[in-house]
Amino acid sequence: MTTPVLESPIFDPAETLPVPERRALQARRLAETVRRASAVPFYRDALGRAGATPEAIRAVDDVRRLPFTTKDDLRETYPLGLLAVPRGELARVHGSSGTTGKPTFVAYTRRDLDTWSGLVARFLVAGGLRPDHLVHVAFGYGLFTGGFGLHYGIERVGAAVVPAAGGNTPRQVMLIRDLGAEVLVCTPSYALHIAEVAAAEGFRPGDLPLRLGHFGGEPWTEEMRAAIESALGIRAFNNYGLSEVIGPGVSGECPYRTGMHVQEDHFLVECVDPDTLAHVPDGQVGELVFTTLTKEAMPVLRYRTRDLAALDRSPCPCGRTGVRMSRVVGRSDDMLIIRGVNVFPSQIEEALLRVEGTAPHYLIEVSRPGSLDEAVVKVEMRPSDFRDEMRQLQELHDRIDREIHAVTGVRMAVELVAPNTLERSAGKARRVLDHRRTG
Repeated sequence: MTTPVLESPIFDPAETLPVPERRALQARRLAETVRRASAVPFYRDALGRAGATPEAIRAVDDVRRLPFTTKDDLRETYPLGLLAVPRGELARVHGSSGTTGKPTFVAYTRRDLDTWSGLVARFLVAGGLRPDHLVHVAFGYGLFTGGFGLHYGIERVGAAVVPAAGGNTPRQVMLIRDLGAEVLVCTPSYALHIAEVAAAEGFRPGDLPLRLGHFGGEPWTEEMRAAIESALGIRAFNNYGLSEVIGPGVSGECPYRTGMHVQEDHFLVECVDPDTLAHVPDGQVGELVFTTLTKEAMPVLRYRTRDLAALDRSPCPCGRTGVRMSRVVGRSDDMLIIRGVNVFPSQIEEALLRVEGTAPHYLIEVSRPGSLDEAVVKVEMRPSDFRDEMRQLQELHDRIDREIHAVTGVRMAVELVAPNTLERSAGKARRVLDHRRTG
């Protein structure tokens, strides 16, 4: 167990509700959510097909009688077909474009926004944020829920915000240095890019005033956490959310960092086999499924996230009683099958971060020029290693090749590329180009 270096004050007493009391609250809220959702034509029809009625929902386990909701359902009811309140009651609309198809929009009432900011405040406080801190937010501000979600959560705590948004990384470093921000909020891959730019400008780890980081928006590994902490001289915390459910604030880490506490008074979480949809035991990886319990504008029933993680109900020393979820180890729809072997991008990241001399920036390109799959992993070198002799570069290449094979069980071609060759983004990093799907 990791020994905390921070106190872990509780932002909301609901975080420490005794389990029986919380389950009773969940059951009441679940029944109310089903009643609210049954007023939406899509859900009224789906509930009818499932033979589920609001009156039949009396216990938490009755959630298994409800129909699943998918991202395709949101697209097919575009733009706001799942709205459960009159449009005049809306306070804000956000959206998620994804990578293909129509965007999916999500709506909020004033009460939803108040709930959302409180949920974000919970994990920020658990991860060390205090009212006297200055927080540098390098998420995009717009339809994406990350920027505004974190912004209002920070203000809910009472801390000050620098709404830097994304891009122009040298300017980000300047703002962090000159304004004295103690906390950084962005994607983990962008945090590493900020560290790279700072190092190129002569900053050593710990030179910047940053002391904490709250990172989300994309899966990342423990190895990447270690790389971020080493490069910036900070303590990094993971959080999880998705716009279809509410945005950031669904779960987040406490100082013990043994999983992210799910805010179970607002979300009912299940973990299922993505193929059979049967429930999987705690501790086993499966697909996360969420039902909102308090969302007014757009309640969702059993939303299939496609995110793969495990649940842990063992007690946490911090005193929070909600179930914890592991890191997202991959997505069921991002899993690559290469010559019959399941491979996740996070496995490549794990392998690369084991090898001294590589930067944690990579791109996997998969093709099928003949009858067999071919995979190439493009890996950036660090500037200091780019000038090495050919023999040293070959040794680096071979170490990467061995680690990728050890972690994934698959041989992939490794291509070393120059520093800053691969695309950087303040948003979610693009890790895979699967040409089999397009050609």
